[in-house]
Amino acid sequence: MKLRNIAIIAHVDHGKTTLVDKLLQQSGSFRENQRVAERVMDSNDLEKERGITILAKATSVVWKDTRINIVDTPGHADFGGEVERILSMVDGVIVLVDAAEGPMPQTKFVVSKALKIGLKPIVAVNKVDRPDARSSEVINEVFDLFAALDATDEQLDFPILYGSGRDGWLNHSPEGPKEDGLAPLFDLILEHVPEAKTEDGPFRMLGTLLEANQFLGRIITGRIASGTVKPNQTVKVLARDGSLVETGRVSKILAFRGIERTAIDVGEAGDIVSIAGLVKATVADTFCDPAVTEPIQAQPIDPPTVSMSFIVNDSPLAGTEGDKVTSRVIRDRLLKEAEGNVALKVEESAEKDSFVVSGRGELQLAILIETMRREGFELGVSRPRVVLQKNEAGETVEPIEEVVIDVDEEHSGVVVQKMSERKADMLEMRPSGGNRLRLVFHAPTRGLIGYQGELLTDTKGTAIMNRLFHSYGPYKGEISGRVNGVLIANEPGEAVAYALWNLEDRGPMIIEPGWKVYQGMLIGIHSRDNDLEVNVLKGKKLTNIRTQSKDEAVRLTPPIRMTLERSLAWIQDDELVEVTPKSIRLRKRLLDPNERKRESRKAEAEVA
Repeated sequence: MKLRNIAIIAHVDHGKTTLVDKLLQQSGSFRENQRVAERVMDSNDLEKERGITILAKATSVVWKDTRINIVDTPGHADFGGEVERILSMVDGVIVLVDAAEGPMPQTKFVVSKALKIGLKPIVAVNKVDRPDARSSEVINEVFDLFAALDATDEQLDFPILYGSGRDGWLNHSPEGPKEDGLAPLFDLILEHVPEAKTEDGPFRMLGTLLEANQFLGRIITGRIASGTVKPNQTVKVLARDGSLVETGRVSKILAFRGIERTAIDVGEAGDIVSIAGLVKATVADTFCDPAVTEPIQAQPIDPPTVSMSFIVNDSPLAGTEGDKVTSRVIRDRLLKEAEGNVALKVEESAEKDSFVVSGRGELQLAILIETMRREGFELGVSRPRVVLQKNEAGETVEPIEEVVIDVDEEHSGVVVQKMSERKADMLEMRPSGGNRLRLVFHAPTRGLIGYQGELLTDTKGTAIMNRLFHSYGPYKGEISGRVNGVLIANEPGEAVAYALWNLEDRGPMIIEPGWKVYQGMLIGIHSRDNDLEVNVLKGKKLTNIRTQSKDEAVRLTPPIRMTLERSLAWIQDDELVEVTPKSIRLRKRLLDPNERKRESRKAEAEVA
């Protein structure tokens, strides 16, 4: 059977995963009566809720005797390291753009990688039925983007389709006809995308995606560059520098057939397959016949830039809401995650019952924490810290990111000011259409922790920020953090509305009446810069004298909602986020006030 390998590139929320659903449906990958979840490629709950693709996945459809392998690429910058390796598996790309929003910065990153390796794009303008659709302007923007990314003349001569992925049609004109469904796209893939590349010689394959399977162990997915592979065949694994990683037998070969992964008897050159049976092999390694000595060239794995401590929950409420609380259970879960996630590194900490988890950004770590709390885990989590390194000269260097912010002109001033406070250097500022500006910065990762929420507040929710790891650069010095102190509960019990009402002039609350509190738990933000211990259990003194005053009904200002991401960014180094399946609480690392005083005196003595 003939083969085509394609990737779909799109910005977060431009309809990529929905389009893949319809491709599977119309190619007959589902039976007519088969019940299939919407957005089948976003397989975990978090992907469905956030509407983002976190894990790159593959699927395949058959159209007119040709198998088309479709790879869904992650659109979010924290998962950007996978993109280059994924693109090396395919021979063509579909660039999906929203008919109203046009090409976005994150699309630019993936498209630039695709153009650089010579892939010829097909452009699909999605959501043409939106009331604010502007299809012809969007096509001009796509052309300008490709030209700015040094596309060749051949790449600039791209075919265009218009349609609605949700309604399951794409055609050569925005008006349709719609009856053809996605047939024009299938036909264009067969006509425009070259057949799967293969080379002569023995079996060779570059590992592109890694996952852990409870039955099969490590599973590595990649495209077979040359030769064939069968179950039970002996293969060796070479690292990027050519050194031997391991030699072993292939226990199983799996291939994508529709949405199912099925075992096959032979993997042939050009096909995208998954191999099980090896123990140490990872992404960017070359899997090959024992006779091969040269590895396939591969992109290095991006280094982790942010780390957090995951600590066994030792609060007075520990174990009341979750059933997975011991250090052994937490350690096993983290190691299992690291086994299937290249970007994650787990180490035992010097502190008791604590693990240091490093990843590519706070989003990636927040998603891991959110997944664990849904599985019944309870944990204490520290503020994200940036992974610093030493260069050859022995100087401290820190991760620097390229940040692209699209913002309305009226809000650009506050964005530039806040970014400069966070030690960012502005590289360019240019109009991006519709009274919007595109600002590009190089900023230290440290300064960006927690900025997303602040940016949305400053710009009334209109700004779009995209971040990419750029390089390690010289340490930029201190960045000012939170200026307010906190209000801390001084005894355990349930918060009383009257007490919270009396404390309102001290600062805004982050808890509600009826919440369980304990000594050392944070209940609000102090209006001054120092921490203050307060009593939230004190009820109103009752007397038998009736009054005419209006204070019977306590009217409370609604508390500030502290989501997981907001909490992680907001806490200081001496504080923790307590995460359980039902609650997110903030607390001091040391709950006893006397211990906190001793610790602060010790820190002051060290500074002196």
